[in-house]
Amino acid sequence: MIDARAYIAKSATASFEKTEISRRAVGPLDVLIDIKFVGICHSDIHTVRNEWGDAHYPIVPGHEITGVVSGIGASVTRYQVGDRVGVGCFVDSCGECNACRTGQEQYCTEGVIETYNSVGRDGDWTLGGYSTKIVVTEHFVVRIPDGLALDIAAPLLCAGITMYSPLVYWKAGPEKNLAIVGLGGVGHVGVQIAHAMGADVTVLSQSRGKEADSRRFGASSFYATSNPDTFARLRGKFDLIINTVSADIDINTYLELLAINGTLVLVGLPEKPVEIQVFELAANRRSIAGSMVGGIVQTQEMLDYCARHGIHADVQVVDAGQVEDIYEKIIANDVRYRYVIDCGTI
Repeated sequence: MIDARAYIAKSATASFEKTEISRRAVGPLDVLIDIKFVGICHSDIHTVRNEWGDAHYPIVPGHEITGVVSGIGASVTRYQVGDRVGVGCFVDSCGECNACRTGQEQYCTEGVIETYNSVGRDGDWTLGGYSTKIVVTEHFVVRIPDGLALDIAAPLLCAGITMYSPLVYWKAGPEKNLAIVGLGGVGHVGVQIAHAMGADVTVLSQSRGKEADSRRFGASSFYATSNPDTFARLRGKFDLIINTVSADIDINTYLELLAINGTLVLVGLPEKPVEIQVFELAANRRSIAGSMVGGIVQTQEMLDYCARHGIHADVQVVDAGQVEDIYEKIIANDVRYRYVIDCGTI
């Protein structure tokens, strides 16, 4: 077993505690990673506070992990000690179903094994990246390109691939009129990626406070959804809308913004069920869809794409001891645009 330090939550209301945890010994196909940075995703907060109802305590959150390889198994061929690497939202899958065979491990029909709060093949619960070390099978490790610093690359392992995957699938590009709802940790990376793909990007945000940032990231247009004229003005305009917001919103008002054959993709995960007016779907042969990150090959593709185009997350690096205060700031939307923990402070 390998000892590591970690920040751990023992209940939905307990404060984080710094403690020692054990990682499994490095197996033949395993990579031992010294974690340097881990992004704080809103999913961490939902899980730690049991807002999705599936928390198993104790929890070590964190699935936006970057670090350096410090050990490898005897059969590892992809990585060497000293390589800069990352780990995203999952660390294992069945490897045999159609989804896994086609590089879409995130949709594994046997159930993908997430980086934390998930039961691994050994029967133990996975523990995430608010830690100093992690052991992961080499297939589920990705390489961080030289053009990306480890701190600004960390959020790409969730926020970046969450946007890149649907943008590729729905063919964002010069022929697409695209809107992104929300300019948070996910949305601000998505604007950069969509702009690099050549799409005409509009940002829809609650207020005008982030308009300058939207344009800096590559948006050509910005509208405040708090303005009652916005939805009437944009009716039928967009081929593709990606909603990054997990808070409750009236999805039907956004369906009205779709052109004929347009698609609304939900990547934000609300706590409550969403009501859909079927008439709004039928009116312009519109579609509504969801998307969950991307497979390992596509995640590597995304990182390489971001490195080539100078895309990265805007981050604020913080000490691990600040995590509870940071959670409150994220809930209050007091973040521009992703907090990242320096794991050397654990």
